[in-house]
Amino acid sequence: MQIKRNPNGVDIPFPSEITPRAVFESRRGFIRQLAVGSLAGGALAEMMAREAFAQAPGAQKLAARLNPAYVVMDKATSYEDATTYNNFYEFGTDKSDPAHYAGTLQPRPWTMAIEGEVRKPMTLDLDALMKLAPLEERIYRMRCVEGWSMVIPWIGYSLSNLIRKAEPTGNAKYIEFISLADKARMPGVSSPVLKWPYVEGLRMDEANHPLALLTLGMYGQVLPNQNGAPVRVVVPWKYGFKSAKSIVRIRFTRDQPQTAWNLAAPDEYGFYSNVNPQVDHPRWSQASERRIGEDSFFSRKRKTLMFNGYSEVAPLYSGMDLKKFF
Repeated sequence: MQIKRNPNGVDIPFPSEITPRAVFESRRGFIRQLAVGSLAGGALAEMMAREAFAQAPGAQKLAARLNPAYVVMDKATSYEDATTYNNFYEFGTDKSDPAHYAGTLQPRPWTMAIEGEVRKPMTLDLDALMKLAPLEERIYRMRCVEGWSMVIPWIGYSLSNLIRKAEPTGNAKYIEFISLADKARMPGVSSPVLKWPYVEGLRMDEANHPLALLTLGMYGQVLPNQNGAPVRVVVPWKYGFKSAKSIVRIRFTRDQPQTAWNLAAPDEYGFYSNVNPQVDHPRWSQASERRIGEDSFFSRKRKTLMFNGYSEVAPLYSGMDLKKFF
């Protein structure tokens, strides 16, 4: 497992050192000038203004201490790549659609309901979520089922903090995440590609693992709209679609949740969806991957690591057939 554990944090990079924001901003500024200069008041200028909002909604900074126990030493993906190459089907199926269209999402005001098999059901607004536990920065390796990967500095805290606050009953075996599905602001919700709202889920022991992150920011600021603003989960040892975005409701349940991709294609997307190079997707191999922003189409692919390199989660699946429970 390639995780740096340096209690002094001497050689751990900070966001200012790993995020080429100047490159991102100068490129966007140049394109925006072209748009406004050539089509002032036109559709292109409007699109660029909307995209700029989606890229950095208010550019609100989010202070968090780096937790060196959760830092992969791979080079971090640039902010530009991480915010323009996304899967967020509520805004379209093309990788560039979220950055183009997510400006319509309104991340404030926002509330998230906690319900189901808990002793303390509640509804928390964004400010309450921000204060529920100390914010940490963690640099996680992320892997998509389609064969690409990124390394992203997320900001949040272990999901277990929220779970403890809700006090699950003994009947709570799973935790279900329900995302926003707003046809007025999310053009993709009108598409039949998935059953809406988007639903994902974890077993309780998975959700309580310290790696599972309730996420409120990235790259030193609040989450951009296209990356799941204002609150999402990040489960780095699973394929990216397990990390639900723009969450409005969390339910604790007795039964395994019926999740969006598992319902859409159960032979392709299992409930567990652990990164496992030995289990191929029916239409492609999962044994290798390309790192966005680093690996070109013609470069040699990287070897995919079991559990995405997070071997500490292996005890969660002791005795399970991970080819059957994929």
